Amino acid sequence: MEPLRIGILGAARIAGRAIVEPAKLTGARLVAVAARDAGRAEAFAAEHGVERVHASYDDLLADPEIEAIYNPLANGLHGPWNLRAIAAGKHVLTEKPSASNSEEAVQVRDAVREKGVVFMEAFHYAYHPVMRRLQELLAKGELGELQHVEATMVMPPPPDEDPRWSLSLAGGAAMDVGCYAIHAQRMLAPYAGGAPKLINARAGERKRLPGVDEWLNADLEFPSGATGAVRTSMAAESVDFSLKVVGTRGDAFAPFFVLPHNDDRVIVTTKEDTWVEHLGTRTSYAYQLDAFAAAVRDGAPVLTDADDALATMELIDACYRDAGLEPRPTTTI
Repeated sequence: MEPLRIGILGAARIAGRAIVEPAKLTGARLVAVAARDAGRAEAFAAEHGVERVHASYDDLLADPEIEAIYNPLANGLHGPWNLRAIAAGKHVLTEKPSASNSEEAVQVRDAVREKGVVFMEAFHYAYHPVMRRLQELLAKGELGELQHVEATMVMPPPPDEDPRWSLSLAGGAAMDVGCYAIHAQRMLAPYAGGAPKLINARAGERKRLPGVDEWLNADLEFPSGATGAVRTSMAAESVDFSLKVVGTRGDAFAPFFVLPHNDDRVIVTTKEDTWVEHLGTRTSYAYQLDAFAAAVRDGAPVLTDADDALATMELIDACYRDAGLEPRPTTTI
């Protein structure tokens, strides 16, 4: 397969592990990078072997050699630059969440349909064997009927000046880490009669930052009667990125489902036995880039496409509203 030719919007820290390392593993080309700070872009290119640097994001989008864009910008800049990349005819791999709110997610979805490009929201965990195994345990009936899903995404607070605390840049716990917990609930919908509905949500605001959630918890219900619990925080004492699936015959627990290459265990408990399965430490970002390349080159289906992104964003907006907060505002560039 011809190597994918990728351009990177911004020199974000996450890009090192989310696109640079996977590109090396999968053979993709990092054609160019652009950043608001030219010096930072030059340093990023030199460190990571990016072929060239562009003076602006628009110049990068105009580069005819680039066929796909990776967007790791701040949350509020995902939607606007995704739309510009789509308009330029580029395929898009965007960090999550792919828009600031569901209205913007509709615009992205409609633009993708109009231009016919490949669009993937970077819920990389969904492409790793750890998540696939949890789904398989339910699909094969090894856990019985799904009864409950517990998704926890909590972490210590980022620095006060971090853009994840910025309301105008679509920050907040539910947007940054919570979107993983909410998305994971949706990934288990096929085994519970359909998509989960919000029952209630509670949130706490960051001190001196009105409207910005420091933590958000939500209760969900699936059509089958199974329940879901989302717990998310950016003010915890330690990291807990876990997912537990409970069925009528047993349960399965992934201690680090979002970064399974750091802990690839799935712990299965039934009435008869408990065992630990190791699903492999190849990075989930590499599995994701494999899937993205297959979609671009061969038309393979995309699990986390623009329709999926819209459904997740609608559920996040519903959580905010039920918790007494407003969905994140749209950023204008």
